[in-house]
Amino acid sequence: MLDLTTIAILIVVLYVVSSIKILAEYERGVIFRLGRVLPQPKGPGIALVFAPIDRIVRVSLRIDTIDVPTQDVVTRDNISVKVNAVLYFRVVDPNLAVLQVSNFLYATSQLAQTTLRSVLGEVELDELLSEREKLNLKLQTILDNHTAPWGIKVTMVEVKQVDLPELMIRAIAKQAEAERDRRAKVIHAEGEYMAAEKLSMAAQTIQRQPIALQLRYLQTLVEIGADKNTTIVFPLPVDIFSSVSRLLEQLADDDKKKAGEAGTQE
Repeated sequence: MLDLTTIAILIVVLYVVSSIKILAEYERGVIFRLGRVLPQPKGPGIALVFAPIDRIVRVSLRIDTIDVPTQDVVTRDNISVKVNAVLYFRVVDPNLAVLQVSNFLYATSQLAQTTLRSVLGEVELDELLSEREKLNLKLQTILDNHTAPWGIKVTMVEVKQVDLPELMIRAIAKQAEAERDRRAKVIHAEGEYMAAEKLSMAAQTIQRQPIALQLRYLQTLVEIGADKNTTIVFPLPVDIFSSVSRLLEQLADDDKKKAGEAGTQE
């Protein structure tokens, strides 16, 4: 049988072995010795925790993610939307994360939900849809300032999705359609203005070189006669009509003069 000394040695060895705690590279152990926390957390590697004198609380230093549930938000222009987000954070001071808050995960999640409603409720719908990066940065700054006393660093906040009411979606679609129509009309008007300027310049060029008009006639004939077209076009200069008009006016004036002379002779 084993003597008392051997039994005592075995008990001591088992106690020391059970007191050995292995902490991973991303873990830190906050040690409470007789109820008082040690100044520096243990880890990574081997840490001795002599129960029941010591008690260890493991804290992960890796970046953690909180999915902020969908929140009902009323924007500054009184539009009700549903918004959800995602929060990325990590523990930078394990002692504060254990001492200052009972459950830093739950506390951070509740703070994120409250901050999301309050911040997005101060902006209009257009700003919420178009300035997402600005709002994400503002949310991150507010949350980081509030969680800093807990030893937590908020690294990123992203608004994931904004759900709009059906009526608002139709209104936005109508607004976008009207905006596209306005741009189309402006572009068409600018095109007409530029075309008018170019036509004016072309008219001035043709006026200086009358032969250019005849060349334009020939080019038009080539375009019309393409692709086996059977249309026959006879180019008639516009000057002929003006000449005929002047001739008719001259004949009418001569008739009037002759009629006046005949009446005078009678």
